[in-house]
Amino acid sequence: MLKRLEKNQYINGILSGDRIVLGRAITLIESTLEQDINLGEEIIETILPYSGKSLRIGITGVPGVGKSTFIETLGENIITEGHKLAVLAIDPTSKSTKGSILGDKTRMETLSKNPKAFIRPSPAGNWLGGTGHKTRECVLLCEAAGFDTIFIETVGVGQSETMVKEMVDFFLLLMLAGAGDELQGIKKGIMEMANMVVITKADSQNEQNSQLAKQEYEAALHFMKFQENGYLPKVLTCSALKNTGIYEIWKEIQNFVGITKANTFFENTRNTQQLDWLHAIIQHHIVREFYENPTNKAAIEEQKIGILASKISVIKAARSILKN
Repeated sequence: MLKRLEKNQYINGILSGDRIVLGRAITLIESTLEQDINLGEEIIETILPYSGKSLRIGITGVPGVGKSTFIETLGENIITEGHKLAVLAIDPTSKSTKGSILGDKTRMETLSKNPKAFIRPSPAGNWLGGTGHKTRECVLLCEAAGFDTIFIETVGVGQSETMVKEMVDFFLLLMLAGAGDELQGIKKGIMEMANMVVITKADSQNEQNSQLAKQEYEAALHFMKFQENGYLPKVLTCSALKNTGIYEIWKEIQNFVGITKANTFFENTRNTQQLDWLHAIIQHHIVREFYENPTNKAAIEEQKIGILASKISVIKAARSILKN
């Protein structure tokens, strides 16, 4: 186990762009040890003035859509333009073993070797929404380290894959063509939040299917509520393997940023996200303190006996615990 650094060592390393120290700082932030939590909060407070200057992009997609390949190809293109890229990849956590594979670096071998890129896989744990519990803090650390573009790769499309929208400036949804009824394959809520839908693997024999899928998604988006940011969501196709369509995707993302900054939606969204984060932290601490309270623990155990003996309903038991 690596020895914990001093506070100033973390801060100086982060501000100088040291990727090793940045990785260790994220490990500290993700720790559940009380001393690590306190030190992590002090680091966040200190680096806060150096954060907030990046473009935050959320990327999600159905299984097998090729998120890692897409991120690596788009990332290499972005770096070529002079940007520094951090990728925060959230891996699913096993319900039985509580472990995560954390293999995104191996899937993005070329990008992981680029000195202007930083890839950090993190476990989702019990945190819903496709992100990790400390994803927001990790974003701030990466920004303070000089990374001006942040990708947040979610666990994958599902009913809870929406929290990332509360953390990013641009939400990108990756989809496949020719994999069944595309419009039934995802939740309407994801489509409504997406700023762009990208049909991946539009190469070889799949180009025609990709164009058909593009038309279907464009028609679906047309009937959905127009987004308040003044930007009409686009549907594009690409082949990350052949590096086609990637340039157009990046330019459209930049177009979105230009529009939303001009009409102040970009800044207003960031402000709203800060307040959302405030409420999320409050709720997290309330829940944690509730379950750690000895009186509550005893009340829960008492009600469990009644529930299992069919002497009391779950609803009445919960009300009794909360009333106490």
